[in-house]
Amino acid sequence: MNRNAGEEPVIRTRALAKTYGGLKAVDCLDLDIHEGEIFGLLGPNGAGKTTTILMLLGLTEPTSGSVKVCGFDPVRQPLEVKKIVGYLPDRVSFYDDMTAEENLLFTAALNDIPRERAAERASRLLERVGLGDSGGRKVREFSRGMVQRLGIADALMKDPRVVILDEPTLGIDPTGVRETLDLIVGLSRRDNITVLLSTHLLYQVQEICDRIAVFYRGKAVAVGRIDDLCADMIGAGPCTIEVEASGAGVESAIQGLPWVRSCRTEGSLKILECDGDRREEISRAIFEAGGVPKHLRLAGFGLDELYRRYFQDDSGGGDA
Repeated sequence: MNRNAGEEPVIRTRALAKTYGGLKAVDCLDLDIHEGEIFGLLGPNGAGKTTTILMLLGLTEPTSGSVKVCGFDPVRQPLEVKKIVGYLPDRVSFYDDMTAEENLLFTAALNDIPRERAAERASRLLERVGLGDSGGRKVREFSRGMVQRLGIADALMKDPRVVILDEPTLGIDPTGVRETLDLIVGLSRRDNITVLLSTHLLYQVQEICDRIAVFYRGKAVAVGRIDDLCADMIGAGPCTIEVEASGAGVESAIQGLPWVRSCRTEGSLKILECDGDRREEISRAIFEAGGVPKHLRLAGFGLDELYRRYFQDDSGGGDA
């Protein structure tokens, strides 16, 4: 993630709220999302993720609060926001009787991109999303995964600073999911594009997101790095830590730590039962013993436990 501590967030919301009748779809949302960051909106259907996205895009007005995208107010400056934000909705659709390339050129024309530049960009993007040999095929011949990849290319036609992806892997086979996730990471790491990813799929969020906001009944109940959120959840209770490290004196140094209750070996890993999350202290002990940590992971605690903490009693509903 390319980010300077003092930089202005690309996306900022303050006390953002949206009410439909008596229902608070989004309730007092504060978010700062930075340049080049992959930020995940995580939560079940009805948690408020899609409503948040619509307010960021200027497609629905907040009931109260404020939102800025690259310094622009989506309510008062919707066209400016649309120029710099690419959007892939959860149900993407194209003109079936047009080819993939024709659909991208149509999007370019809507955004006043000169045709010669648009043709070059469309060709480049089709290659990037793995559709380089399919640009001349009509979209009605495409699989769901191909349509999703075309949707990402379409979202990139404007050369945006921000890309918002709503359930981008919905209905895609495992190979397509892997390719899509790699593409999303490339947008952030290679192009420094800010990516806002909305999903309910835990493993995808855990694999690629720099930070997340956990949505529950319209509120962001937890915001931050996944490791930090899980560590906060654990507190000082007992936990299991997996360790792999090089160095002759490392094993005895680890076993001698006062808060290590037990240590067992599984293959190349040392499995430590500790009083609390002691990864920082373990890493320090390994270095002091002349070793190098290769693997240091908190076992048994992850995004699934964090998710269950908030949603175990939630039955979900239509996404808000």
